[in-house]
Amino acid sequence: MKFIVSSSALLKQLASINGVVTNNPVVPILENFLFEINDSTLTITASDLETSMITELQVEAKESGRIAAPAKILIETLKNLPDQPVTFTIDEETYTIEISSSNGRYKLSGENATDFPRVPVVKGGSAIEIPSNVLSRAINKTIFAVSNDELRPAMTGIFVQLRSDNVTFVATDGHRLLRFRRTDIATSQEASLIIPRKAFTLLKSTLPSEATAVRMEFNQSNAFFSFDNIRMICRLIDERYPDYENVIPVQNPNKLVIDRAALLSSVRRISIYSNKTTHQIRLKLSGSELQVSAEDLDFSNEANERLTCQYDGEDMEIGFNAKFLIEMLNNIDADEISFELSTPNRAGLLMPLANEDNENVLMLVMPVMLNNYV
Repeated sequence: MKFIVSSSALLKQLASINGVVTNNPVVPILENFLFEINDSTLTITASDLETSMITELQVEAKESGRIAAPAKILIETLKNLPDQPVTFTIDEETYTIEISSSNGRYKLSGENATDFPRVPVVKGGSAIEIPSNVLSRAINKTIFAVSNDELRPAMTGIFVQLRSDNVTFVATDGHRLLRFRRTDIATSQEASLIIPRKAFTLLKSTLPSEATAVRMEFNQSNAFFSFDNIRMICRLIDERYPDYENVIPVQNPNKLVIDRAALLSSVRRISIYSNKTTHQIRLKLSGSELQVSAEDLDFSNEANERLTCQYDGEDMEIGFNAKFLIEMLNNIDADEISFELSTPNRAGLLMPLANEDNENVLMLVMPVMLNNYV
């Protein structure tokens, strides 16, 4: 089997799916890419059993064939070659791959393609189309709040809820919750699924920046995404997602409106003086003034700043984890934000004062108990 391909074109396609390949896979053959040639089309597959990505490109080839090619050495070779046509000659008896370029020849050992696991096919599933820019935005707005706790597998993915009037993406780690909703995308067949973090991370890095329709199909066990010449199949997390709607407090009489950048800068500076274990900062609200402060009693460090704001409600003092607040404020695009609070021991709601068209972003953050000092 022999084919000729542009080194840079091949590298671009391999790089787009290389994130799937793990260093210590369950099955050693998963350290390889699966190369399949049919009618001058090279189909490349990468898999880790949970997630598979497939891409295609046109090559010069007269015959068909399959081989598993080692991912790491192949990518390193192509990275260090100038852009030029390269010839792959594959011996299907010994699984030897020879790459010929104007610089020289490189020989590497492949593996039997029949050992590569079969990629699942989504049959009899439902489908929906989402613009790539919307999907990318939904992932960016939620993925940082996904839990790492393997004891609560449902929370290690993003919950996608498809309804007749909107699509909602939810992520939570028990300390904060992110809800991203689009009202311009809907489906007649309502469904809920949990997509693993790794699948969405890989998808985010390969989604085109220009608006492209991403087709998403799913059944009970797998989700299938396709756009341009890339396809991705991932196994869904088969767990029950927490009832997030019940966690969102409805009665929040204390409302704070403040400049996002000013609050973010202040929290960043004040957090330097917070306890390195708890990252606790306190917000003291009274009238049109917000006082942000922190103290680290172990080292006698403390800091406080005063910010002007619009505040409607009773005077109150509430503590938060500065790391969580910084991440959440970083993920809001609006100039001004609204912070809705009820009591110092109940969750606060953080949201842009004005949402983008057809979009609703809500962030919930749990407070931390203040150790009141004199």
